[in-house]
Amino acid sequence: MTDPQSRRRRSRWPVVGVALGALVFTGTAVGAAEAAAAPPALALVAAAKTVTAERYADGDEVYLSFDLGLHVIAGKDPFEIRARRTGYGKPIVAHRTVVKNGKRTSVALPAGTVKDFNGLRNFATITIRNAAGKVVASYKTAFCGNSSASGRTRRDAPATNPYPAACGGTNPFTLGAVWGVQAGWDAALPDQPRSAAALSKVKAGKYTATATVNPAYRKLFGIPVKQATAKVAMNVVEGRSGDARAAAQAEGAHGLHRPEFRAAAQRPATSRTVPKGPKPDLRSLPAWGISLSQGTTETGKPDGKWYVNFGATVWNAGTSPLLVDGFRRPGTDLMDAYQYFFDARGRQVGSRAAGTMEWDARDGHMHWHFTDFAQYNLLRADKKLAVRSGKESFCLANTDAVDYTIKGAKWRPENTDLATSCGADTVVAVREVLDIGNGDTYDQDRPGQSFDVTKLKNGTYYIQVLANPDRKLAELSTGNNTSIRKIILGGTAKKRTLTVPKVHGIAG
Repeated sequence: MTDPQSRRRRSRWPVVGVALGALVFTGTAVGAAEAAAAPPALALVAAAKTVTAERYADGDEVYLSFDLGLHVIAGKDPFEIRARRTGYGKPIVAHRTVVKNGKRTSVALPAGTVKDFNGLRNFATITIRNAAGKVVASYKTAFCGNSSASGRTRRDAPATNPYPAACGGTNPFTLGAVWGVQAGWDAALPDQPRSAAALSKVKAGKYTATATVNPAYRKLFGIPVKQATAKVAMNVVEGRSGDARAAAQAEGAHGLHRPEFRAAAQRPATSRTVPKGPKPDLRSLPAWGISLSQGTTETGKPDGKWYVNFGATVWNAGTSPLLVDGFRRPGTDLMDAYQYFFDARGRQVGSRAAGTMEWDARDGHMHWHFTDFAQYNLLRADKKLAVRSGKESFCLANTDAVDYTIKGAKWRPENTDLATSCGADTVVAVREVLDIGNGDTYDQDRPGQSFDVTKLKNGTYYIQVLANPDRKLAELSTGNNTSIRKIILGGTAKKRTLTVPKVHGIAG
């Protein structure tokens, strides 16, 4: 069983904006100009004229904490891009959704526009000049438009934002992404360089930061020059703390969404037959983030044991979310679990018993686990079992966007980590959900969950990720529930080695 710290979180971009709903412009470019000429597809603005940045030094490491307050605002139509690859060895191809004469059409973006799932590469350039006008930093940033802190910038904008709350992620087996800015809404333009070294020449003092949408994108999206540049005065001061790492951890720690998931009011009537119609389709991705570690004693000394650590993802590629409600057996730490089914319109049409949920009271856990979701095995070269992971119960959460381009994908899921849907020990029922297009990733990086390979001979092994192992969940297909990833153990008892061959051209 895992705790919140061992679950791989969805990557969060630094929040570069003001509070939701606070960014309302009334100038001639955007905002109250809704009655005037149609705004451009995108416009770049700065929320404040002057910002303060704090500089932290920790030995040779320097960290600059700042928020330039840069926002990209969509015009009369949503700005939407879909990026997808047809296979893991294939390039990512991006298309922009454009509205013409009331109809939505798909327009391919030029090759090279997208390199990964983190957004449009080299979308903008940020240049920082000192008081004498000398350039002390210049770097390019990507942009995707997804943001957890976006808001309406004009009164006639739609009331809700359908687009995901984050860009990209760490899962190397992502297949498709959707990026977007709702019409009349803002999205933060990332203002941090890829490396802190780019800001090494920025000392305490006064500067001017200029952000400019690069020419290729201005032409591609029809952004006027005047609405493609924003300037901000930046006052850099020495931070009160010398801990650069603490400052970095504090950056972007806003906006964690913790919705309340409610199970049904009572246990459902169930049947042995599964209703026809939409179903989830659980698919296992190859293990990733694989590493070898040596065990240690309480004093930190090697204890002679060796472990293979790995990340495991199961995702839902079906036509319905996987929704499981648990109902507590009175006076116990056990729940009876039920899977619910829905028709094509999303109306509930039935349910079926699906195992149990159990309360984990250990420190660092303190939540309900669904016990019939996945299983992890280490197989020998002949595919027979060598070691089984101790991780066999789960709190379902949408940690990874695996393919948001499939029909019905939930772009903005609410339960994205263990804090959002796993329940407390005082509840009588709990709901856990794995939405369409989303994956649930667990890191197996501790004794009992990672594979103990101390006594295994050198040679070839396979990490098996198995979804729905006991077939207690109804789904479209069980033929894609298993994935295996080859690894090779070598070395000696005192110094073991691990080789992980690429799979589908991916080394992750």
